[in-house]
Amino acid sequence: MKAICATDLSAASEATIESETCLECLGRIGVEEIHLVTVIPSNVHAGMPGMDFEERREQALSRYRRVIEEAGFDVEAHVVRGTPHRRINGVAEAVGASLTVVGSRGKSPLENRIIGSTARNLARTTVVPLLVNRIEREADDPAVVREHLFRRMLYATDFSENAERAFEAFSYLRHATQEATLVHVETPKDPSLPDDADPEARLADLAAQLEDWGIETRTEVRSGDPADEILAAEASYEPTTILVGSRGHSRLRRLLLGSVSEDIVAQASGNVMLVPPDRTA
Repeated sequence: MKAICATDLSAASEATIESETCLECLGRIGVEEIHLVTVIPSNVHAGMPGMDFEERREQALSRYRRVIEEAGFDVEAHVVRGTPHRRINGVAEAVGASLTVVGSRGKSPLENRIIGSTARNLARTTVVPLLVNRIEREADDPAVVREHLFRRMLYATDFSENAERAFEAFSYLRHATQEATLVHVETPKDPSLPDDADPEARLADLAAQLEDWGIETRTEVRSGDPADEILAAEASYEPTTILVGSRGHSRLRRLLLGSVSEDIVAQASGNVMLVPPDRTA
């Protein structure tokens, strides 16, 4: 597997890249090659006052490359110019990446800022699974929340085709997952599931697949606003990562639509992994 690691050279991005825990988890799920991507905004030029970022960028990328290579990965760096989320997606497609990783906050005043609006834009447009790696909030010297990324998963599903596609990620995540909580949110404003599609039974079927892989699994059906209930489940179960489809296409139209996944990216306390629809289908 190949992974994109998007960096704006901020302390937050550096915390993600230099986290032994993060790199170890990527190795566990089969990542062998990491592509570092930093995007220079089109309106930033080398001659602008105070913009000494070119030298700093080269120094930082060299340091990141050394850390990642020492962790056992092949590394390639890409410095591109343009709109961050578009260029990140473009590189992901060009190299055939299976995952994009981005830190969840950044405060770099000079370099391109991946965090914030770009993370939300990636949540809307990503072409490959997107892992938003949560950084310690309100920290002057931020660090990645230091726990294995995929140890305790919270999987939220509306039983749509895209939610099923997200569940398929367990085929490789299982090598790093010990516990999983499977959650479905019923919403009064949306049509009910057919009588022969009881949500508890469907969750139980999914749980059985994970338990066959030795993953300790629980299920829960909740009612209310999808994003609110998924975040409430996160608070209750304290997963290391929430796994969701980035858009849903079932009759339950509001459950995992783009705005819900974007809200989860913005508000979750831990990591979030979004799986986009299959564009070839």
